[in-house]
Amino acid sequence: MFYRENGQFKTSYREDQQIFGITQDRWFVLAVVAFAFLVVPMFADEYLFRAIFIPFLIMALAALGVNVLVGYCGQISLGSGAFMAVGAYAAFNFFVRVPNMPLIPALILGGLCSTAFGILFGLPSLRVKGLYLAVATLAAQFFSDWMFLRIKWFTNDSSSGSVSVSGLQVFGLPIESPVSKYWLCLSVLVVLALMAKNLVRGAIGREWMAIRDMDVAAAVIGIRPMYAKLSAFAVSSFIIGVAGALWGFVYLGAWEPAAFSVDISFKLLFMVIIGGMGSIMGSFFGAAFIVLLPIVLNQVLPVLGGALGLTVSTAASSHTELMVFGALIVWFLIVEPHGLAKLWSTGKQKLRIWPFPH
Repeated sequence: MFYRENGQFKTSYREDQQIFGITQDRWFVLAVVAFAFLVVPMFADEYLFRAIFIPFLIMALAALGVNVLVGYCGQISLGSGAFMAVGAYAAFNFFVRVPNMPLIPALILGGLCSTAFGILFGLPSLRVKGLYLAVATLAAQFFSDWMFLRIKWFTNDSSSGSVSVSGLQVFGLPIESPVSKYWLCLSVLVVLALMAKNLVRGAIGREWMAIRDMDVAAAVIGIRPMYAKLSAFAVSSFIIGVAGALWGFVYLGAWEPAAFSVDISFKLLFMVIIGGMGSIMGSFFGAAFIVLLPIVLNQVLPVLGGALGLTVSTAASSHTELMVFGALIVWFLIVEPHGLAKLWSTGKQKLRIWPFPH
């Protein structure tokens, strides 16, 4: 009963077009954001920030970008790791080559360079689709690996392709402690998530979903497939590029091309599938599942082995973790193929009519 929108009347178009139309949703989101900004830093220790919170925020941002392309526009991409690498290395070059370059503009410029790279490798989407498009975007992964390993200018003449950054500041405030890094990642995630939510609710988002559902019918009713697909690649690549820059600057501090391998592309795709395609909230659920599950398994497996009287070595624990992780993903996709966001939506719908039967 507490989740019903009874009595919440809309008296203007502005009210009807709010991002969160139900008052309870609006207060819930504000409470979660306030909790994340104010309460979490008061109780979390350095390990939680470095191992869980910061990777989760950055991966959620990258999964959000992948969801724009895969979930909303229906264009399968396996080049997300390459877009992250372009964003990270472009932001690095702006940061070290331009005197007194602030961090935030460097991140934005890195995202814009990733946008151009994404549009370039999104051109095949105008002719091919499905697995053929996945292979075409996978080519971006190999091209970026070659580019950052062989062209020394991108890595500031580093022979190994390894680069590092230090002295990060935002508005004169140093970004050195885990809390400051957490706040930076959280702020970027909140801003870009709200922007993405607005986009998918607008005309361009409806064009993406029309292309996803049936591109031929979308073209018949006047939607331009070229504009819709390339705009989805552009927005997706920008968000992923900013996430890649944050991954390099804030989480790693020093990195090489192997930090953005094809494995990260598959992880991001798994986040979108598990969290729920075509759902902003699903990006957060999928990132939480992929980031937290290996950590939980790494802690639980040795305890279970000790309880059973077995000595679990580090290698055995690592291999078992991968097997359990894969089995859980397969099981979950069988049980709920529409992702965790579907469970969230079902729960909200049940709350609307509770305590009456569905």
